Amino acid sequence: MTTSSGDIGQRAIDLHRQYQGKLSINARMPLRNADDLSLAYTPGVGHVSMAVANDPSLSYELTGRGRTVAVVSDGSAVLGLGNLGPLGAMPVMEGKCLLFKELGGVDAVPIVLDTQDADEIVMIVKNLAPSFGGINLEDISAPRCFDIEERLQDIGIPVFHDDQHGTAIVTMAAVTNALRVVGKNLGEVKVVFSGAGAAGIACAQMLLKAGASNLILVDSKGSIYDGRPDLNHAKRDIAKVTNREGITGDIHEAIVGADVFIGLSSPGVIDREDVKRMAPDAIVLAMANPTPEIMPDEAKAGGAVVIGTGRSDFPNQVNNVLAFPGVFKGALSVRAPRVTAEMQIAAAIALANLVEVPGVENILPEALDRAVAPVIANAVAEAWRANPAR
Repeated sequence: MTTSSGDIGQRAIDLHRQYQGKLSINARMPLRNADDLSLAYTPGVGHVSMAVANDPSLSYELTGRGRTVAVVSDGSAVLGLGNLGPLGAMPVMEGKCLLFKELGGVDAVPIVLDTQDADEIVMIVKNLAPSFGGINLEDISAPRCFDIEERLQDIGIPVFHDDQHGTAIVTMAAVTNALRVVGKNLGEVKVVFSGAGAAGIACAQMLLKAGASNLILVDSKGSIYDGRPDLNHAKRDIAKVTNREGITGDIHEAIVGADVFIGLSSPGVIDREDVKRMAPDAIVLAMANPTPEIMPDEAKAGGAVVIGTGRSDFPNQVNNVLAFPGVFKGALSVRAPRVTAEMQIAAAIALANLVEVPGVENILPEALDRAVAPVIANAVAEAWRANPAR
């Protein structure tokens, strides 16, 4: 049974007011007496500082850096709610940190920035890097997010834009298992995306690497195709390797004959009549939050066999929480300076394989399954050891 958005919204506000947010800081080292003080702080800590200054790699052993991630946002693309600014982003960033800790055992710190200038964000994150073992970029609008992430790949610690790559990992796992349910092959199906922002482009890129060959991305102005004059650089690049037939219509035209619909856009983009025009045994992953592109009952009425959303109150929740805690846990364990494409694909494969026998309402593990992050972490770490892109 679903809960009304108004009811859950008020309950969430009440709970956040009760706890004044979701995070607190707890001491790991004892501070019981003067001897403890001399070791944790002065005079003993000076020796620790000198050791780290002489050998910076010791920062991973003698401080919390190696188990701590910064969750950084400028608030320009918060969930599906738009540009809410830094303070509007803070509840989401705190939630992300809560999930890092609870599911991956990774400490995380929310950092919201009062700037949406790409150069300033890059400079700030570079200057923050010595405090952290990794950076999780979050809710930064496209196309700036592509440029920001790319420019931060050489700072010596993994920088991972979860809206792109976390979404792509979980979506690839969901598509893999959904295709197993309906008995279709990724290389032979038509996949249509509603949404060509950070998440849509990253998902398309990962599916292409996995063997997909017939993909169409649709934005608010229609299908993305090579030569469309109004595309930004990221859309121009993806247009060169998708939509081979050059379809130029809107989502209602693009979806005809599609085997898989992936929604990463806004509520109510398609209806049951659109689903009826898809191929038999259609798969619908409508992941706009909090309201999907089509509600599950509508998709089912249109004939979809496997249906997923981003929500926890319907079966088949396709949510980044299944990826990012394990990805960072694994990357930190091997001190990887970046998260490579091979590490991402390994995470997706491991996630899909956690469901031994996929079913119509069982294509992914439950979002709060504590067994997921360790498996993802092991896969990510092994992928780095096998191909360390140093």
